[in-house]
Amino acid sequence: MVELFRNLSKDKTNTYGIVLSSSGIPYHMRKEGKGWSVWVNETDYEKALDTIERYLEENEDFPMVDETFSHEYQKTFTGLWASIILLACYMAAKTGDDFQIVIKAYGSSAFHILHGELYRSVTSLMLHANTLHLIGNIFGIAVFGTAVCTITGWGIGWFMIFVAGIIGNIANAIFFTRGHLSVGASTAIFGAIGILVAYQFFKKIRLPGQRIKAWVPLGGGLALLGFLGSGKHVDITAHLFGFMAGIIMGSLYTILVRRQIERSHQAYCLLITFSIIALSWLRAFGYI
Repeated sequence: MVELFRNLSKDKTNTYGIVLSSSGIPYHMRKEGKGWSVWVNETDYEKALDTIERYLEENEDFPMVDETFSHEYQKTFTGLWASIILLACYMAAKTGDDFQIVIKAYGSSAFHILHGELYRSVTSLMLHANTLHLIGNIFGIAVFGTAVCTITGWGIGWFMIFVAGIIGNIANAIFFTRGHLSVGASTAIFGAIGILVAYQFFKKIRLPGQRIKAWVPLGGGLALLGFLGSGKHVDITAHLFGFMAGIIMGSLYTILVRRQIERSHQAYCLLITFSIIALSWLRAFGYI
């Protein structure tokens, strides 16, 4: 069986049970912590979810709570591992003879990206200008990266965050075409924020009585973009493109994924992510 809803009140669980039973859908209720969960057969998942959604649309006065759909995952701390990787890359870069040479050689240069050095859109995400820059991005990736992976799982979550960062850097290169160089994981961090915004938007807009509130996450995301993503020596356009790429990734995930992604598939996504990183650095060093 697969989990359809969790964190429900006893009354709402009973109501959903009646709705499912009236549609001939077998289900099982479980007490978990302070709330209740509803489980259905995997083959009945889509039908059960559609049945409950139709019921809610027809009963807009039905009191709503912030329910957690079954494609949300348990808490994860992979954001801390990502932070450690960023720290290791920074320390490795600082051990060189000239740190600025490293920045120029592997940073997100608009001119070089548009002339075939696409690996820079990857390597630049793992480089930082100074310690303060690094600390800010370590905090951001730990918080927002972990939040995304709690929703999507640790494999697909980091894959989407990483892809959003790459797309943001490439889009930024197309925007400037030349004379622009940047480094830092912040483009990917704003990609993570975009993913969270899109997820919350689609989660709320499906629920009666919550459709106006669905726009609140978008406003919050734009506020974060303005507050955290702008300022002196900050690449606001890269942040904006990363944020937009994250919204696209988050929208596709929320629309297309209707159940938990298996652990094996999570592992494949994480393997692909690490493979892209490894191949990019190998290309940057001239080994391939």
